[in-house]
Amino acid sequence: MVILGLILLILGLVISMTLLVWLGLILIVVGLVLNFVPVGGTRRRVF
Repeated sequence: MVILGLILLILGLVISMTLLVWLGLILIVVGLVLNFVPVGGTRRRVF
């Protein structure tokens, strides 16, 4: 998702299309949040 966001961001800057730039930024942010936040409440248990 982050790579797709980067591609859309670069394409939006080259073509100067603001919609692609915003979509790229949103995808980058969502991808980074999903990478760093554990989904499903998984916790590391140390015994």
